[in-house]
Amino acid sequence: MKIVRELGSSHAWKLSRGELPDGRAVFVKSALASGGVPHLFTSEAAGLAWLAEPGAIAVPEVIEAGDERLVLAWVEPGDATAEAAARLGRELARTHAAGAAGFGASWPGFIAELPMDNEPVADWPEFYATRRLLPFVRRARDAGQLSAGDAGLIEQVAERLPRLAGPAEPPARIHGDLWGGNVLWTGERAMLIDPAAHGGHRETDLAMLALFGAPHLATILAAYDEEAPLADGWRDRVPLHQLHPLLVHVCLFGEAYRGSLLDAAARTLAL
Repeated sequence: MKIVRELGSSHAWKLSRGELPDGRAVFVKSALASGGVPHLFTSEAAGLAWLAEPGAIAVPEVIEAGDERLVLAWVEPGDATAEAAARLGRELARTHAAGAAGFGASWPGFIAELPMDNEPVADWPEFYATRRLLPFVRRARDAGQLSAGDAGLIEQVAERLPRLAGPAEPPARIHGDLWGGNVLWTGERAMLIDPAAHGGHRETDLAMLALFGAPHLATILAAYDEEAPLADGWRDRVPLHQLHPLLVHVCLFGEAYRGSLLDAAARTLAL
């Protein structure tokens, strides 16, 4: 494989466009540091394969995955049309409905370069509290990015999760980091990239799409709800599901996201 063009860097990797000996174009993520982050790229590859398994939603083909690099089939971008958005809503609903063995996953978890504990637990409130909220609260507090009072607010949410989580649902097959930048539009449909895939709550993916905005979001949500109706009160629970990605952003980028995090926590506790 040869590198055709450098595309910049992101987090702990550099991005490139490459070409295989047979002429196929590929997208390459290469570790910036020697040896890379162990399991980071293989975790992403496992998540892509798992999301593709039900045959409902499109993801790039994995060509190669190791600690040093991840090679994916090249996806040529296109327009984000309303038709493609409606299709994404339906396909996402079907992917979620394919389910998971439990809340968690059998491979190591990562979001950006930060590790996540994917060890399965029995129910979603416990999973979200112990695997997603509290570890990142501790990380941010220890780094001085959150005060003890800030951390206490998130810890209150974790304690009250059984009441705040809404009706119990079976584990859904979710992307786990579905912000707008991880949706590639090809004109006819959307492809999902960079997953932090695991068995989780389906409202998490929808809340993440809303966090930083996505083209035709209302169309995506309407098509999803038509395909697989959402539980009453799901819109009120959006801030709850946004707490984890906002915590991740505090850990990665610092105080710029602290206000949004605390606002989401306060809105959640007011439910």
